Amino acid sequence: MIWDEKMECMSVDTRRELQLKRLQDTLNRVYKLVPFYRQAFNQRGIKPQDISSLEDLRKLPFTTKDDLRENYPYGLFAVPRKDLARIHASSGTTGKPTVVGYTRRDLETWSECVARLIIMSGGTAEDIAQVAFGYGLFTGAFGLHYGLEKIGAAIVPTSTGNTERQIMVMEDFGSTILISTPSYALYMAEVAEQMGVDTKKLPLRLGLFGSEGWTEEMRRELEDRWHITATDNYGLSEIIGPGVSGECLYKDGMHINEDHFLVEIIDPETGEPLPEGEAGEVVITTITKEALPLIRYRTKDISALNLKTCCCGRTTARMEKIKGRTDDMLIIRGVNVFPSQIESVLIDIEGVSPQYQLVVSKKGYLDELEIKVEFREDWFTGRFSDLEALEERITQKLESVLSLTAKVKLVEPKSLTRFEGKAKRIVDLRKTTGN
Repeated sequence: MIWDEKMECMSVDTRRELQLKRLQDTLNRVYKLVPFYRQAFNQRGIKPQDISSLEDLRKLPFTTKDDLRENYPYGLFAVPRKDLARIHASSGTTGKPTVVGYTRRDLETWSECVARLIIMSGGTAEDIAQVAFGYGLFTGAFGLHYGLEKIGAAIVPTSTGNTERQIMVMEDFGSTILISTPSYALYMAEVAEQMGVDTKKLPLRLGLFGSEGWTEEMRRELEDRWHITATDNYGLSEIIGPGVSGECLYKDGMHINEDHFLVEIIDPETGEPLPEGEAGEVVITTITKEALPLIRYRTKDISALNLKTCCCGRTTARMEKIKGRTDDMLIIRGVNVFPSQIESVLIDIEGVSPQYQLVVSKKGYLDELEIKVEFREDWFTGRFSDLEALEERITQKLESVLSLTAKVKLVEPKSLTRFEGKAKRIVDLRKTTGN
């Protein structure tokens, strides 16, 4: 089923014409109404009328999260405050939060974009959707909430936390869709097992997971533990929240809502656009946002584009699952390491759980990587020789994938921190010691 066949199945040429018109309208608005962009364009010697094709997008300056923070809270807004209908913000854990605003029309756009990704993942008006994202300034919960409302689904706004109660609600209310981070869904599965709940008997059938990167191996784990179809969706607060892109049931990339967003993939070092299929940093330009239009926003997320028509019939470009972030890539003795690579290895090894933590430290002048991973309680026989053999097997497998030797430390089941929101897998001791 397709929510908006006209837009989602539009011919590529027609869509490009629409995108260019909306891009030019947006550039004229930001040049006139946002001093930051007027100055940035002038510094490059660019006027909005100089952008006469989508290929000219590369002439425009980038926008970064630092730009939002330096113009905190409302400096990049293109509407007066009286026109704002909603204000959200990031957590601000690394400094001032990034503040985002929405007009009434922006909220309609947001709901429309999310409705599309819910429908493409298999959601219907018959569903009961349990939203286990945190409600508040974070955009995840409200974004999915209003998209679900738009398609007519019933919403159970449990928010995060109180996991045993989440399971009880899931059983008693008959939830058919679970919406959360994949790491929290995995933790909920653990709690359900501890409570003696047979997940096969639950009416749950779909999982719409997002807000953090996750691997195909994690998808298999979640589908096996919950007996559901698990789909990925992508968005970020600065752009709109969830609703930028999402997977259909073919799970072959996340369809981009291209009538609202222009997505480029660039080389994070040079800033130059990369061809289809090549992985790089995701850069997004909004072309319908009123309150906070952003030009070439550098997300730091790593993905690649697939421009071919999907088997589902949608003609929109697709993003691959997020491979990692430019700022969570670890460089260990000159080797680039992403947590997703490690997760892919661990989930395929019998005897360990998908719960892990990466600890990076410095020994003399050399970086050291320690990987803490929980062994499964039902696997452990009580023989420590089995643990040693398992550690060696993990070490060898990781070495073949990462091209470096990491120290593997097996830890007891349920000893690593569980997360209700985005999982924090990395402890970088190099930063705390000043090395």
